[in-house]
Amino acid sequence: MAEFKNPNQAGGAGTQDNRSLLVMMIVLVGVTVGIQYYKSKHPDAPPPPAAQVAQTTAAPQTAPPLGGTGTQAATAAPVPAIQAAAESTTVVENELYRITFSNRGGQVTSWILKKYRDNDGNPLDMVHEGAAKQFGYPLSLYTYDPTLTKSLANALYVPSATGDLQAPASLSFKFAAGNVTVEKTFTFDATYTIHADTVVLRDGAPIRALVAWPGGFGDEETLQGFAAAQIDTSQNGKDEHEAFKKVSGGNTLNGPFDWAGVSDQYFATIFLPDAPQTATVATLHNQLMTELKVGSKFSILSPSTWFGGSASTLTRNQAFAPIPADGVAPKGMTSLPFLGAAMGDVSGHTQMRVFVGPKALDVLGAIRSTTGDTLKPLVDFGFFGVIGKPLFIVLSWIHKAIAPVGSVALTPRDRSWGWAIILLTVIINVVLLPLRYTSMKSALKMQRIQPGVDAIKAKYKNPKPTDPKAAQMNAEVMQYQKDQGVNMFGGCIPSLVQLPLLYAFFTMLTRVVELRQAHFYWLPDLSAADPWHILPIVMVASSFLVQFYTPSPGVDPQQQKMMAFMMPLVSGYFTWTYASGLALYWAVGNFIMIAQQAAMNKTSLGKEMRQIAAERARRKAGGPKTIQARR
Repeated sequence: MAEFKNPNQAGGAGTQDNRSLLVMMIVLVGVTVGIQYYKSKHPDAPPPPAAQVAQTTAAPQTAPPLGGTGTQAATAAPVPAIQAAAESTTVVENELYRITFSNRGGQVTSWILKKYRDNDGNPLDMVHEGAAKQFGYPLSLYTYDPTLTKSLANALYVPSATGDLQAPASLSFKFAAGNVTVEKTFTFDATYTIHADTVVLRDGAPIRALVAWPGGFGDEETLQGFAAAQIDTSQNGKDEHEAFKKVSGGNTLNGPFDWAGVSDQYFATIFLPDAPQTATVATLHNQLMTELKVGSKFSILSPSTWFGGSASTLTRNQAFAPIPADGVAPKGMTSLPFLGAAMGDVSGHTQMRVFVGPKALDVLGAIRSTTGDTLKPLVDFGFFGVIGKPLFIVLSWIHKAIAPVGSVALTPRDRSWGWAIILLTVIINVVLLPLRYTSMKSALKMQRIQPGVDAIKAKYKNPKPTDPKAAQMNAEVMQYQKDQGVNMFGGCIPSLVQLPLLYAFFTMLTRVVELRQAHFYWLPDLSAADPWHILPIVMVASSFLVQFYTPSPGVDPQQQKMMAFMMPLVSGYFTWTYASGLALYWAVGNFIMIAQQAAMNKTSLGKEMRQIAAERARRKAGGPKTIQARR
């Protein structure tokens, strides 16, 4: 049986402290790298005149012929044609969005979220132009007949209104040709949701035509953004999230569905059916290739998988092209996934709400399905979500308390989020102070009984771990510690609490849209790495100071030196590569720990620990010289 030692005890126990911390840091690095590796394996012009309605039996010239196939197409009685003479646009807006519809396909060509901007500072358009041109525009109709799907997307519908509309409003599109009739009606209010009512009739009978968001979002400007794409579903109150690697294009999922859709790191399009029991969902997984110069911070493993930290940013004018027939992107080109989803009713008459907006908890919590479930599960706080979600709730509360009057909580352009992180760090360290003091007392107790522990080891002549006597020695040491009222794990508690907090904080920063593009002095985005690497440098320096001020009596000098460099280097790696908000949290926490430790070193406990450390150092040196404890 392996020997259990207190991490803060001198000699072997003191050495164990450093080994325990080293093992925990290695585990932390391993978990982070492992998770990323796992994810990589599973990678306005004036409106034209109102459209004229043409009463003719001829099919539109802009689309393939509509109708059935074979004998059915030849014998089906045509319906009076309804089609527009020219293209037109209709713009619908409220305080949250500005949606541009085209009567070509009765679909969306632009969906601006007014409270958000892209990385170039322009209004954020949720429509990814490159993907939309290839796979279809939002609110188009997806059928299981590719020819019919293409025809419906290219047909010129007759809109109920053109020009500008202010919500609340309603907009409908009608089209008829051959034996096919289509009607699409959209209703708008003051929220991020709209209501869709669509039906496609062939020979007077409804056919399966799903309302689609075919591919991607306009905010997907980095490889990380594409890698975060997923299909989200909720059935009977249970939510699931499928990463893009697991999504099959054209796969149909049968209901019931509380809600379903597609999302990326910060935004989502979710369908909420009026009739969950008869709703079906089609998952759409497409790929395009583009030229992308990848920096040293990111490694391309294959044309469609990647692994690493922050990536190069795509531009608005990025050129995209279809993947070659062999499925392999040429050299110098990168393959990117574009996820989409479509929902419809098995009856052919689809009625549902469509949410297009940010994955902000307060926004998602206000949207409920017909079964009463909210969209909050769209925000996944990761493995340590039980810690990460409360952390964000407290952080958000602090931000609201200190944010300037009139600031927009969802798109902070002030420094409130940075100051909120600092205040949250102070609160966490104050809460942990009793644990640190308890750890210090436990370490002192272990130092006091160390001579007895050394005597037991001397009795057994320090046997090897494989020696049967080692188990007897360990049992006697543990009993001796118990008799002395010493908890050998007491010194580990602060470290064991800090590591989950740190990882939960890191995960939370990269999952909440509220911190997207949140500025803090020279930091343009607290959810991205520090572009000037100022905080990582401060982080490394403060980590050295933490090691300097933290008592390590009896520790082997070589191991002490290793830990003094190992800890700052590990912390420097995380803060250099990942969210600057994490670096801010970690650096401020270090300075608070330094101040707390300096104060505790002046207490009677701290003085006694230094005296014991000095005495042991004197005995080890074999001379009468007294070594002064560091201050």
